[in-house]
Amino acid sequence: MEGPRSTIVVLEAVNPPDGTTRYIDQVVTCAPSGIQFDYLTGPRALLRGFDVLHLHWPENLTHGPSRPRTVVRCLGVVGLLLYLRLRGTAIVRTIHNMTPHERPSWPERVTLALIDQATDHFVVINPQTRLPGKAPSTLVLHGHYKDRFSEYSGSVGQQSNRVVYAGLIRPYKGVSQLIEAFTVLALHGSSLRIVGKPTPELQAEINRASAEHEAISHVFGFIPDGDLVREIQSAQLVCLPYQELHNSGMALVALSLGRPVLVPDTVTTRALAAEVGERWVMRFEGSLSAEKLRYALECSADLDDLEQPTLQSRDWNEVGRGYGEVFTRASQRKSVGRATRGRGKPRIRHSKSKFGSRGSDDYAS
Repeated sequence: MEGPRSTIVVLEAVNPPDGTTRYIDQVVTCAPSGIQFDYLTGPRALLRGFDVLHLHWPENLTHGPSRPRTVVRCLGVVGLLLYLRLRGTAIVRTIHNMTPHERPSWPERVTLALIDQATDHFVVINPQTRLPGKAPSTLVLHGHYKDRFSEYSGSVGQQSNRVVYAGLIRPYKGVSQLIEAFTVLALHGSSLRIVGKPTPELQAEINRASAEHEAISHVFGFIPDGDLVREIQSAQLVCLPYQELHNSGMALVALSLGRPVLVPDTVTTRALAAEVGERWVMRFEGSLSAEKLRYALECSADLDDLEQPTLQSRDWNEVGRGYGEVFTRASQRKSVGRATRGRGKPRIRHSKSKFGSRGSDDYAS
């Protein structure tokens, strides 16, 4: 039987790193030296040698700009799954959100279910995630950004009663509700800053709100790291009023920069509050209102002299180490399967593993 390879090649189903704060940029930078990465930039990437396909948001592979294009994409993904099965290539999927943010069509739902069934190992980035398939899973906490932003830290001071929203601006993010709550708030000296890339409809809505209320301003489009840090540091409160929130990299960006967040009350945000401190992660039930926004501003006004949020368990080197073990283990499982296929029933050796039994190899829990 062929022994395990000393180098594991991982094909990431995302664009290559671009030097920003994207999750995959941090994973690639901090992975162990025995892990090499390639990127699914087109069909030709599948012809290069790789041991693991790493998925993040599989709906990005299945959803097209039109119904016919979506069907073609779904058929292509089904073909990809068959190709990987024939090659004996492991599939690892990181679960960022429990369900797609945009409702998928039935061809997408069928294809996404097939991806769940074909996945060999799931990575969850918080312990509250429910698995969509029967494969084993590993908890690898989402890392903080203290080190990433250290060169920009302290460049801008906090503005009193300033609320900042940053990130993609989509309907499910609740930015419309934030604008409504802020305009009803009518707090003297307060301001609302909206930063990110919107849909055309939301861009028009934000433009109207900015024209009608001088306390509301915005910056549209991609925001470089240095500018993002300055926008977040200007805030007294970072508000992320999502309709649903399972994981949020932007919440960790704000906490890494010492700014409290206001988020919906969910099982994951309650766990985050317990980890970093209740006064750093304020939560609201139901829809965001002016009263809830006012209360969060009052609570955040005296946070300057408190200690910084507790984020020690979210070091990116630990994240990289965790992924390195997942990729290695998934690849070795597949290599054993390839070696024993067609040789009759293999002998089974019983031995202890530091990962535990199938489905419970969660070393980070």
